[in-house]
Amino acid sequence: MEIFKKTPQIKFLKYKYIALIITAVIIAAGMVNIFAGRGLKLGVDFGEGALIRIAFKDPVVVADIRQLLTDIGLSGSSIQEVGDSGREIQIRAVEVQNAQAGESLESHAELSNKIISALKGTDGERETAQGLIDLNTVDQKTLAALFEAAFPEQGTALTEVVLKARNSESVKGAFSDFADLSKAGVSAETVEFLKSKTFLGKLNILSLESVGPQVGADLRRKAVLATIWSLIGMLVYIAFRFKLSYGVAAIFTLAQDVLITVSIYSFSGREINLPIIAALLTIVGFSINDTIVIFDRIRENQKALRKMPLEEVMNLSLNQMLGRTFITSGTVLLTVLALFIFGGSVINDFAFTMLVGSIEGIYSTIALSCPVVLFWQKWFPEKRRRR
Repeated sequence: MEIFKKTPQIKFLKYKYIALIITAVIIAAGMVNIFAGRGLKLGVDFGEGALIRIAFKDPVVVADIRQLLTDIGLSGSSIQEVGDSGREIQIRAVEVQNAQAGESLESHAELSNKIISALKGTDGERETAQGLIDLNTVDQKTLAALFEAAFPEQGTALTEVVLKARNSESVKGAFSDFADLSKAGVSAETVEFLKSKTFLGKLNILSLESVGPQVGADLRRKAVLATIWSLIGMLVYIAFRFKLSYGVAAIFTLAQDVLITVSIYSFSGREINLPIIAALLTIVGFSINDTIVIFDRIRENQKALRKMPLEEVMNLSLNQMLGRTFITSGTVLLTVLALFIFGGSVINDFAFTMLVGSIEGIYSTIALSCPVVLFWQKWFPEKRRRR
């Protein structure tokens, strides 16, 4: 597969100063925003407290939820509406007045129970006392036992159908009405059975995480160390396989890949969590792959075209590998774009990071990797080896 029938003649290094200025401006703006502006919004992985994702039977008003949490002493909680249905929210809460350096994970678990109890109120108490089961919160084992008592041969299949319907895109974790079951293909007989044995509670807990301050601090430290050690390892390897100037250029390129992605991410208002760190390290892996291929072509061309100036060799190599860069990086870009558009809210932050990083990786490989080698060899000339 060929993107270009003839090798392009683009003078990439002619624009090296413009590329460096654009990079510096984006990173500077991001650092100002992080340290003096909105800052990075740390997820529960790197912070502390409870992160709860809840689906409600009926649409709710965020202001009402905030007031409810204020009434129980959690006025500093972050409440975010998920999607556009008005029925799903995410709450990140820390009980500030009790937050101490030695606070345990168990105390944050208690905080989660406090929030859930406040949101539920007295909902379902009467129905539960009558022996009914909440269909919006029932687990697979309990529901299967209920079905098997009435439909011994179909219990497992019916359980899977009902739970699949509850997690479907239309229901979003909580049934609003028993009619939702009929729309999902559940038979009328089964629906009538469920009406007699279950009720629809007002909410369903989709996910719940609790992290103490010591755990959050430890995860932050390890995330930073993982990124730094990955860059150091690559510097050593590339310096050994090529030259020190190429290793420095690769690490500079990768570092600015991370910094630009984080800078753009900071303006998006999204939370930084462990999956985002995984995305950043994945971006580093993809970017270094393309960069090494460019460096390898430069080395080959230097051997074949010894009299050609290094800058011209770099331009030639970049043009020769341009089609390959677009093909390989383009496939990654299309994949993460599909994840970003169709992947759903759970992995949307990860997909957004990968999308920004993929675009940035293409830019840095073409516009930044070679200029850094050129500058380094100009400032720190290496002794030529006799051949």
